[in-house]
Amino acid sequence: MPESVAELIGLLDLDQVEQNVFVGRDDDSPGRFVQRVFGGQVLAQALTAAYRTVDQGRVAHSLGAYFLRGGSPGVPITYSVEVTRDGGSFSARRVVASQGDREIFSMVSSFHDPEPGLTHSDLPPTQVPAPNECPPLSEVLGARSRREAEAWRREWGVLDVRFAGDTSSLSAVGRKDADMLVWVRAASDLPDDPRLHQAVLAYASDLTLLGVSTVPHPVEFAGPGMQVASIDHSMWFHRPARADQWLLYDQVSPSASAGLGFSFGRMFAGSTLAASCAQEGLIRLIDQP
Repeated sequence: MPESVAELIGLLDLDQVEQNVFVGRDDDSPGRFVQRVFGGQVLAQALTAAYRTVDQGRVAHSLGAYFLRGGSPGVPITYSVEVTRDGGSFSARRVVASQGDREIFSMVSSFHDPEPGLTHSDLPPTQVPAPNECPPLSEVLGARSRREAEAWRREWGVLDVRFAGDTSSLSAVGRKDADMLVWVRAASDLPDDPRLHQAVLAYASDLTLLGVSTVPHPVEFAGPGMQVASIDHSMWFHRPARADQWLLYDQVSPSASAGLGFSFGRMFAGSTLAASCAQEGLIRLIDQP
């Protein structure tokens, strides 16, 4: 995964090779921990590809994606965009991502001309420590897993993620709450393009969401005894938000069963809800040698 915002912007700068066909490269940094393409990267690149075929004034408001196969690191990814519909105020797109003849991902997305209307918003959780009072998530994971904190930092260096708390300590007294709060933003300033900010929000949304489904259990997420993979991911963009300013990512997992974990999350920009997302993924326990 990229270690700087400049590298991430480079990954999202897709090459157009045919009409409605784009190619994105993958980060092939040596020593990466996860030996497949990060799902958030594919999500962000697919959204970028869809945006390349949509009129400039329209804004993504929802997407739904399936991760069909693990992507091979370092191999370019081709994004083929189907122009499903362009209506009076909405546009719909379908994107298929492939490496060679292998489809690895599919996504449908909808775009909308902004317009006035009814407005309300959930309020963010209260009594959450400020970002500068929270430890980097890499330090928390370094203490909880077999990987050093520096390895986690290198893996997620493009994002500044602060751990604001979870309910893992409650499981010891029989409760099964599965909640996590993190602060997240790009590690440095981004250009003002709102499409880029949405793509980076999509990238960040996949970072911690599946892990929340393991919070109440005495397991090491993505450790040697667990096979993990995102299976599907949906996201709704409610309001404009800058991905280089602090967002509170409030995440909860209401269910885990049959080797699958389900979680949903809300991203707050200040006091308003900027985006929501939901994900189901594999959290399969495996026998260790």
